Amino acid sequence: MDGLPFPEYLSAFREDLIGGFQRHFLLSVYILVVATAVGMILGMLVYRNKLAAAASIGALATWFTIPSIALFGLFVPILGFGLGTGIPVITMYGLLPVLRNTIAGLNSVDSATLDSARGIGMGRFRILWQIELPLAWPVILAGIRVSGQLIVGLVAIAAYVGVIGLGELLFSALQNLGSVNTFNQAVAGTLLVAIIALLLDAAFVLVRRVSTPKGLRV
Repeated sequence: MDGLPFPEYLSAFREDLIGGFQRHFLLSVYILVVATAVGMILGMLVYRNKLAAAASIGALATWFTIPSIALFGLFVPILGFGLGTGIPVITMYGLLPVLRNTIAGLNSVDSATLDSARGIGMGRFRILWQIELPLAWPVILAGIRVSGQLIVGLVAIAAYVGVIGLGELLFSALQNLGSVNTFNQAVAGTLLVAIIALLLDAAFVLVRRVSTPKGLRV
């Protein structure tokens, strides 16, 4: 069925679209912050132990291979609809890139640099905080960047279990295919999700430029 011209649809449903955009963006950022904190802490705990590092990455990689729709459906009976299921499931997906790059970045620090730090009496924590983390930061940030893009998409899919965001538009368009304005809903939802992804990506480019020493910039 015919609906409004797309510009008119945007004008007519502006408040709903802006609200969905804001909720989707804020939830994505919130989950990314949690995934980044947990992934980096876990990476710092296991990177010196090859077995523990491999086991951690392997466990998250196994989780990563399971379709998100299946996991949402699996956890709904346990955690309920909405954020109770959406946040933990999406966070687990977002952990792998952060953890893997944290371990890779910390292990890539030159051993001669670490020996020099030990030689001047620096303790293990100071070496990690003042030398290893700054040198590994570009690699870690690349993992966070990948995680952010992944999370933005999964927040849209999480509308399947009642997570409020732009995914509502997409699922509504699919469920009411052929009805008035469903095409507009699908296009608007897709474009707004893409805009969020691009905004996050641009933010990471800025963060990398500001937070990375000139000598480490690529």
